Amino acid sequence: MRQHRFHGRFESTGHECAWPGCDEAGEFRAPGGRPSGFDGPGDYRWFCLEHVRQFNSGYDYFEGMEAEEIMRAQSPLHGWETQTRAFRPDAGVDQAPNWANFSDPLEAIQARARAHVKRRRADLKPENARFTPNERRALETLGLDGDIDRKTLRFRYTRLLRQYHPDHNGGDHSHAARLQGVVEAYQVLKNAAAFG
Repeated sequence: MRQHRFHGRFESTGHECAWPGCDEAGEFRAPGGRPSGFDGPGDYRWFCLEHVRQFNSGYDYFEGMEAEEIMRAQSPLHGWETQTRAFRPDAGVDQAPNWANFSDPLEAIQARARAHVKRRRADLKPENARFTPNERRALETLGLDGDIDRKTLRFRYTRLLRQYHPDHNGGDHSHAARLQGVVEAYQVLKNAAAFG
């Protein structure tokens, strides 16, 4: 199949014009019934020159869209809103490792496997059974076991806040991610049903 560079004609496609009652060769591609998406480029219809002009004159890309969707599609940032997996805040959390943190790929795989084994061992402890999986991950973030009470949780949280907060470290912001993890873990645990 050869495409002419400037006018979109494809020679020798073997397609017939999709316009009802037309026997001409389908040399021009137009959007089909299935649009482009995650699983591929979508379908195409093939038309002769006369009918592709008619199709294009009546084609509406925004057909069926709400006003908000149209505004989003017309934005110059459309399609750039999502973050790549490596740069998302949850990168490497029970997914593929953030490879930039490791010099050797085997180190990344080994670290993930160790974390998984550690989590499984913690899940099997009887004292951890009273917590949900999300709460167990929060306990792991705070460095606690399941045999704690509300007072111990609050004490550990306060200690870690003082350890990682820039106001207590002379303005050092290098522990900001760790501090955020501690705060989020405490928010999960402070209302846990296990402390009922």
